[in-house]
Amino acid sequence: MHGVSPAASVFLSVFTLIQSTVEALQVIGGNVTVVQGGTANFPCQLIGATETLSQISWQKKTREKPQNNNFFTILKTGPHFVNGYDDRFKFTGDLKAKNGSLQLFRVTLMDEGTYTCIFTLFPSGIHKTEIPLNVLVPPVTILKDDHPLLGNEEVSLVTCTAAGSKPPAEISWLTGALAGKVRESTTSTLNANSTTTTISSLLGVPTRELDGQLVKCVATSAAMKIEETLPFTIQLYFPPMKGTILEISEGSFICEAEANPPANITWSRIDLLWPQSAVREGAVLRLKEMTRDLNGLYQCEASNQHGSKQQQLCVYVALTPGNCTACWVLFSLLFILIVAVAAVGYLYKSGRIQWSGDRQPVPGNSPPPEEGEVLRESNQ
Repeated sequence: MHGVSPAASVFLSVFTLIQSTVEALQVIGGNVTVVQGGTANFPCQLIGATETLSQISWQKKTREKPQNNNFFTILKTGPHFVNGYDDRFKFTGDLKAKNGSLQLFRVTLMDEGTYTCIFTLFPSGIHKTEIPLNVLVPPVTILKDDHPLLGNEEVSLVTCTAAGSKPPAEISWLTGALAGKVRESTTSTLNANSTTTTISSLLGVPTRELDGQLVKCVATSAAMKIEETLPFTIQLYFPPMKGTILEISEGSFICEAEANPPANITWSRIDLLWPQSAVREGAVLRLKEMTRDLNGLYQCEASNQHGSKQQQLCVYVALTPGNCTACWVLFSLLFILIVAVAAVGYLYKSGRIQWSGDRQPVPGNSPPPEEGEVLRESNQ
């Protein structure tokens, strides 16, 4: 080699050797994706190295700690935590085999970020690879009854929510017999932690046709192994209607009304105090003893949060002849008096009886008094 000193020749040879060695080294890692709550395996393998391995170290930059920081080191004396202990990490590699693999248990969204595996060799120095960790979050899926009131205008019947999903969840509906009679309305909201909440409502006109029909909300997400299906039976709500009072046995009456939610039944007595011989047992009114103090008008009120309906029951306890002879005598005298008054009234109207000035009846065939004479009597 002409024009090159012996010292320079040695330097070039050493540099070429080191450069060739560095180019032959590889740190193999990869991308890691895990569902929240699961276990992440971080692969890290150094291949093609003939130099002395001093240590393996790990750094991380996560949602929880956005600044890159050391947290784990593997030396000849064994693995050690740096800047705080975290029992969720476990060294699964082998220093002699130049394997720096780690495991992370019970992964949370806050663990998402970049993990860097670093090999320190002599004399070439540091060789590393970055391993991104992507955390999937399955949605929390719930159904909410929107309590539609019976009516003729379109309203929301039921709402399905897939909350906090990463990536966003998709919601669809299985409507069965209601196909074409209901429709979907879906919105999505991006949350501060990069998860998405998807809300889908099933809309329809709340007629009797919809009441009791089965529909299903289906939620799918890459964070879920299988789709989640939530069944729901549509209920229509309305105030009490079609109220009736039925006698279920002698002296016992039940108040009924169609309502949703079921009506609360209250018995009361109109304009009178509640009698001791009447008992209220929820929707049932029981008359224990048939006494006159029961006589009167009773009311049952069926009510829920949407309205109320009232029904009346008239109770009259008649007395038997054997128990009240005096009552029947009085009734007979009253009947005779009514007949007599009616007879007198009839005779007066027919002209058979006329009244004189002193209010005494005179026979109908007597001549009427002269006008002057009547006036005189009236002036006396």
